[in-house]
Amino acid sequence: MNEQLGSGHVGSADVSGEDVRGEDVVEERPARPAAGERWRNFGAPALAVVTIAALCLGVLVGWLSFGDRTPSDTSADAGFARDMSEHHAQAVQMSILVMQRTDDEQVSRLATDIVNNQEFERGMMATWLEDWNLPRAREGERMLWMEGHDHASMDLPLGVTMPGMASPTEIQELTDASGREAEVLFLQLMTTHHLAGVEMADAALESATDPRVLAAAQRMVNAQTGEVNLMRDLLRDRDAEPREDIDAWLAGHSQHGGHTDSPATTDEPADTEDDGHGGHDH
Repeated sequence: MNEQLGSGHVGSADVSGEDVRGEDVVEERPARPAAGERWRNFGAPALAVVTIAALCLGVLVGWLSFGDRTPSDTSADAGFARDMSEHHAQAVQMSILVMQRTDDEQVSRLATDIVNNQEFERGMMATWLEDWNLPRAREGERMLWMEGHDHASMDLPLGVTMPGMASPTEIQELTDASGREAEVLFLQLMTTHHLAGVEMADAALESATDPRVLAAAQRMVNAQTGEVNLMRDLLRDRDAEPREDIDAWLAGHSQHGGHTDSPATTDEPADTEDDGHGGHDH
């Protein structure tokens, strides 16, 4: 009887959690996912969503801040390109005329520089209009983009389409002149022409938005201001004076209308730098 009871005790499980061999009973628990598996299941997808959202936001902010906003047909950029192209055309015409009528090396060099620089700029401005899908010809009046500037509301002589430009009579006088007479007339006419050109470029610096326009307008200011200084000296060498008070203009331009800080560089070639004599030997 005792043996039977003992054997029955050994075969039963103890309430303390020990099995028939006296070992602890271990409860099985689900294994936790490894760190790499958790990353693949949760971290990576979440990061991808955040990254995509950030990229989309960055593109939106960049477009709003720096996006390519093509100038309109009535913009200052388009108006400047059209009007300055026409203004340049007469400067080139007068420069070629004097080159054919003088043997003076300094005047010939100045005229050659004007032809080269302004013909390049005319091609550049035509390219802008093409890039903007705008016609080269204007529909309205000249210089409407300069509304608010005195330069745009000046009363002009008969046959003069924009401030600073020579009249048909003056062009004929230059055509008929030669030697010193041609040199003096050219220097006077071109000085007047440049003063107006600088005012136009200043207006573009105030109103235009395209970086290429701003950079080119600043180069025009620098180059033509330097050439005005040079032409004043060349006139004095010939016992002649400009038609305007150049000293007063330079002082007023520097204090009230001048732009001396060059904008960011571009891939376009720079015009003659302003070194006080327009980069020309004198």
